[in-house]
Amino acid sequence: MRKVHILSAKPGDKLARPILQENGNILLGVGVELNERFINRLKMLGVDMLFVEDPFTEDLEPETAIRDDTRRKAHDAVFKTMTTLKDHPMTKGRTIAPEMGRTFRNVFGQIMQDLVTRADVMVSLTNIQVADGYLFQHSVNVAILSGIMGLAKGYNRNQLEELGMGALLFDIGMTRLPKDLLNKTSPLTPEERVLMEKHTEDGFNIIRAQHDISLLSAHCAFQHHERYNGSGYPRGLKGDAIHEYAQIVALADVYDALTSPRPHRKRHTPTEAIEFLFAAGNTFFDLDLIQTFCKHISIYPVSTTVLLSSGQIAVVALNNPLAVNRPIVRILRESDGTPPAQPYQIDLKDSHSIMIVEEM
Repeated sequence: MRKVHILSAKPGDKLARPILQENGNILLGVGVELNERFINRLKMLGVDMLFVEDPFTEDLEPETAIRDDTRRKAHDAVFKTMTTLKDHPMTKGRTIAPEMGRTFRNVFGQIMQDLVTRADVMVSLTNIQVADGYLFQHSVNVAILSGIMGLAKGYNRNQLEELGMGALLFDIGMTRLPKDLLNKTSPLTPEERVLMEKHTEDGFNIIRAQHDISLLSAHCAFQHHERYNGSGYPRGLKGDAIHEYAQIVALADVYDALTSPRPHRKRHTPTEAIEFLFAAGNTFFDLDLIQTFCKHISIYPVSTTVLLSSGQIAVVALNNPLAVNRPIVRILRESDGTPPAQPYQIDLKDSHSIMIVEEM
């Protein structure tokens, strides 16, 4: 399969990975043949990337951190909880979601089972979702990335659970915000910014009202917008005064936000997001945490289409953990635009004169 931009999709292309609805259910499944109506509808829904079948890359399969079934169950749990809270804005979290702790403990337990079996996988978040599902998808992605960090840090089972519960629920305070504010594309007014920033405190209060969720999990919601140099909110905490769980969730939050399409901007590539994180080392985030985080992220996920400095178009065939920016690529088009007579691959680790210019 090959990942392509929606603008490169054409009638007759067949989906190689499903596209999910807002609630995590499948909108278009594997094998669906695209037509003009489907493509235009997907554009309207904010889908910008697709995985399509391709005879040149039929043997390539992106490495996923968790199974599709695990993701759908996690997404469904987040969706149901958050929509329930949105529908009951004046009700205490404990009374409307009495099973929240047990539900999310089971969800994160399944995520961890998948992550442990894929401990050596460099993560790429390959799910494709309509734009309205961002809040729910984002929470699941942050939990996956946080779980990987917890494993890398050597956390015990209790610590992993506290971190994971906090990561799944860290943005639950967003349920107290009006939808038009969540999707606003223009700069926030001072009044809107005050309202937006209050989601950290609201989330903390919702989570700590649950009798079977750790208060440390609640601090993931309260502190995920604090910054290492004290420039964050709501309390302007600095350095180690920010709990490490919240620091991990903050890193995962920013990375996934940058690499997701948003109403006000296009998505950034994993490379661009990682460059941002390193530039923010010991300013917004602890540099040691950034280095640990980036060791487990695939800069160029398998099946990504790229333009090479040679003018050739290729697809990433295999990642090299010791040289993450120099994968093995399979040539799809030569520099003159013609397909190769026979498929062949180039190991960029050994081809020093060729580099990846951009993702396509």
